[in-house]
Formats: sequence, structure tokens, C-alpha cells
Amino acid sequence: MGRYDQKRIIRKIDLEKFIAKTASHPHPQANLEQYTTTEAIAATILYLVAYSNVDIPGKTVLDLGCGTGRFALGAAYLGAKQVVGIDIDKTAIKTAYETAKRLNLNKNINWIIGDISVINGYFDTVLQNPPFGIQKRYADRKFLKKALEVGKTVYSIHSHSEFDKKLIKQFKKNSSTLIRVNPSPFLQKYITEHNGNIRAVYSMLMTIPKMFNFHKKQQYSFVIDLYWIERCE
Repeated sequence: MGRYDQKRIIRKIDLEKFIAKTASHPHPQANLEQYTTTEAIAATILYLVAYSNVDIPGKTVLDLGCGTGRFALGAAYLGAKQVVGIDIDKTAIKTAYETAKRLNLNKNINWIIGDISVINGYFDTVLQNPPFGIQKRYADRKFLKKALEVGKTVYSIHSHSEFDKKLIKQFKKNSSTLIRVNPSPFLQKYITEHNGNIRAVYSMLMTIPKMFNFHKKQQYSFVIDLYWIERCE
């Protein structure tokens, strides 16, 4: 498959098919909130970042808390100059590495097993789906802080701050839509305090299957928010 030719725009449906070829975590852990980003959500985000905002082709990209590497692999496929994926879970990184090898994308991806605190340097773009803080409160703040330390532009997924009936109604009409919303006051304050400027926030509907013993339903749907942030120079 190899690295994508930056002069050729990949269709979103083909991007989604590519992401479907990436492996999920064989043994996800609830305490680490290891929920795999769905193919549709990952493709929607990567397409926005790569083509609407031109923040992937030819850029250096960091996937913080990469899990099995869907964002890192997608960025490499879309023509990133260099990609780094880091996660504390050895099994997740091993899975990501094996997928990259299978898809012939390992040449410009570096995989790191470790806490995100070890990351230094500078990246054009940071992509991340951090823990929402369900198991450990404010777990996403650590990721935001690191992302704004090392990244010029950050795309970060967070849980929607409240149950919004109007928003849910819109998603019932079109579950694949992407709706622009206001940022959470708490996240806005935190991001501003850490030298970030929110360019936009987009809500999406995420649906995941039953994964853990405490899940009572066969699938769960919930609203997530994608924060597009630029670091203030």
C-alpha cells in the first residue's frame, strides 16, 4: 500500500476502508479507557484535518496515547512527513507496529512505549483521543497540557459536557453529521491558561459495542467533541 502521493486526494470512503484494515486492541482495559475510535469517526476527523485544514500532508504528526495507532496510521497513509505514536500499553504499541508493517507504513512511523511525559520536541500537528476521565477524573488534562507544549496545532477528542436533547435530535436525523458547538467553559479556561486558542469545536456521535462486564447494553451511543486548537506563539 505504501505512503500516499500527496498530490492525489484520497476519497473519504477509501480512507474509512483503510482504517477498517487496522487492528483493534486484543485485550482492552477499562481502567485505561481503551475504546477504539470507530472507522467512521477516525475517517471524518482525519479527512477534516488533512484536507479542510491541510494539517497532515507533508507535516510532522504526533499521536498521543495512540492505542493501536489508527490516527498515526491514517496520518501516514495521508502523506505525513513523519509520524510518532506513543502509548503506555505495550500490547497496543505491538498491535500498532504489526499493523503498520502489514500495511507497509513503518518507514515513516516511530512507535514509543511509555508515558506521554517523555515526549519532547516540536510537531506540526498533534492528534489525540485521550481518556475522558471516567475512570480517573481530569485524565484528559494531562494530554492537553503535553499537546500544547509540543504541538503547533492540536486536534483533541473529549466527551460532550452535558446531555443536549437538541443535539441528540440532530444526530438522530443524520448520525454521520458533524455539528459545530461551543466549547466547554472548563476546557476553554484550561486551554487558554496553557497557551492555546480554540479555533473550533465539532460534535460527533460515537457508537461503540459492549466491551466490558459493566456494560449493560449491546452498544452505546454518546456525543464527543473534537477541539481544534492552535498554540499561541
